[in-house]
Amino acid sequence: MYECPPLRPAQKAPVTRPDRRTPGQLPWLAAVAGIFAAVQLTFVVPGSGLAWDETVYVSQVGGNAPPAFFSAPRARGISYLVAPAAALTTSTTALRIYLALLSAAALLVALRIWRKVLPTPVLVGAGALFAGLWPTLFYGPAAMPNLWCALGALAAAGWVVRAMRGATGPAETAGAGTAVALVALMRPADGFWLALPLAVAVVLVPGRRLPGLCAALAGGLVAGCVPWAVEAYARHGGLRARLHRAGEIQGGLGWNFAVDDHVRALAGRTLCRPCEIAWESPVTAAWWVALPLLTAGGIAVARRAGRGDAALVATATGVSMAVPYLFLVEYAAPRFLLPAYGLLAVPVAEHVVHLFARALRARARAGRAALTLALAAHLAVQLSVLSHVVRTSHSTSAEFAAVAGALNRLGVRAPCVVSGDQAVPIAYYAGCASRQTRGHDASITPEALRALARRVPTAVLVAEGDEPPLVTGGSQAVPLPAGRGPGTYRTYLLHS
Repeated sequence: MYECPPLRPAQKAPVTRPDRRTPGQLPWLAAVAGIFAAVQLTFVVPGSGLAWDETVYVSQVGGNAPPAFFSAPRARGISYLVAPAAALTTSTTALRIYLALLSAAALLVALRIWRKVLPTPVLVGAGALFAGLWPTLFYGPAAMPNLWCALGALAAAGWVVRAMRGATGPAETAGAGTAVALVALMRPADGFWLALPLAVAVVLVPGRRLPGLCAALAGGLVAGCVPWAVEAYARHGGLRARLHRAGEIQGGLGWNFAVDDHVRALAGRTLCRPCEIAWESPVTAAWWVALPLLTAGGIAVARRAGRGDAALVATATGVSMAVPYLFLVEYAAPRFLLPAYGLLAVPVAEHVVHLFARALRARARAGRAALTLALAAHLAVQLSVLSHVVRTSHSTSAEFAAVAGALNRLGVRAPCVVSGDQAVPIAYYAGCASRQTRGHDASITPEALRALARRVPTAVLVAEGDEPPLVTGGSQAVPLPAGRGPGTYRTYLLHS
């Protein structure tokens, strides 16, 4: 990626030490993490089921069904993360609680890394702003990789800033490399877009050369990508073939302006593909439109306070991690930008804290009231969208469970196979294996599926209005419960 310059004599920068004037920092950060966990456990976890992607990740290490087909773009980091819980129980609630508590603890750890760099109000504000976003709250207890990429990116940037400020001990080097490895393990592409700006920042830091940190960043990226690369040769015909297939599944990577798609998705669409919906709730994106202005203001404030390096590194890294999803991928999902939101929360918090401090110094009650109302309104919007997303998610998972229950009553019980429309999540709920004869998850031929049907119960699900595939020839359609899931479908069971 980038070659680090050789070590040269230079004036040693002063080592940053803990701010002894803020002994109450840990309780404040713990409060942010505690509230983050409490909101998840109260509003998101109860009654939730696993979504499509989650069933794929969880089924790899346990759960309710055999492993689902693992397509080329996916990485196994989140499967490793959920393995301790999934190996012990098939309870979705238990898994959710485990992830909610783990994500809150990880948020606390990531914020604590910045304790030698940022004052308590800014650090607490950054944590609260990020934790208060509906995608952060919704994906906290989810078996999805994006929030963990965000927390890993926040940690990696913190370690790098500490090293740039003079704290070049083994903790900073090992911490930065480990954080990058975690992100790359979750999503290899995110690991690259994280390591790139951090390496540039290390190379360009004035008056210092940090070859060890450069090596740690590169080593962490390589280490995190190793499992994905090994699997590419073992199961996908090589690294080039896997990259090509991953690009195909994601719609082809290239110039795709998706900024407007992300704006519309903020109203509560967890996946906007294709994103041809009307922008019916502009208020849900008001904070998003203000984000560049708040970030620029935060950088200016941080520079005057002597923390410009921290704000610039966080901003550059956040922008880097947002670029592929805003301009290279043709669809949108709010979770894709979680790493950017986590990093940009640092300069935004600088600006917000500065505005409050200035209002306090000027004894401007109207200014303080306006800022408080603006933040309260922002939080109210986030919780409103979160409530909508949770209801939609619960409805979809309840439908999957209803169809799976109907399949079980018709005799499709483990060991069994489900193919066709929405087969991946429904198979998980039914305790069956999912096998597709076409599409992104194609993993079996029609002939092999027919042969399999002679040994185990096999169901092929067909959406209302669609023609049944040839593999169902001669089978009788059996109506199953209709619902309002993705695509609004009515499902039929076809005996193979």
